[in-house]
Amino acid sequence: MLELEETVARLDRCLEPIAKRPVDLSDPGWQEKLRTAEPLDEAGIRAEAEEALRALLDRYEHGDDETRTAVRAMFDRYSSFCWAAHLPGADFRTRLLHLSARDHGRDTRDEILAVNDICTEARAAGVDVGPLLREVAELSSTVDKYGMGSMRDILLRSAG
Repeated sequence: MLELEETVARLDRCLEPIAKRPVDLSDPGWQEKLRTAEPLDEAGIRAEAEEALRALLDRYEHGDDETRTAVRAMFDRYSSFCWAAHLPGADFRTRLLHLSARDHGRDTRDEILAVNDICTEARAAGVDVGPLLREVAELSSTVDKYGMGSMRDILLRSAG
């Protein structure tokens, strides 16, 4: 796990200038630029970042509670990596695992919206989301970081 953390730390350093760059709110196209930004491509680290994210999610999914706690801590510690790393085209379950591992990210409200969005997409594609939400909820943290419920609670509420 140490080697993976060293990789994530290095990728985080590459992404930090992009993640912390000020947004010019006077630019009429600022929202579109944010929505279409690809920081992994801008930093030239897409393949390596996606590989690291897949490895983190694999450890999260198949590890014990201690391993999952360590993965959550990495997402918390390496905030630029957390912000930028994603897996385009990932299936519903993988996206849920990623949300669970981020454990609230920087803003629980954004994570709740993300859960709602991916559930809406999955339902539209005919996926029975309830069982997968409950399955990933079992791996999720029970810590209520910001007073809106734990990640486990959020996923279980979405499962209905």
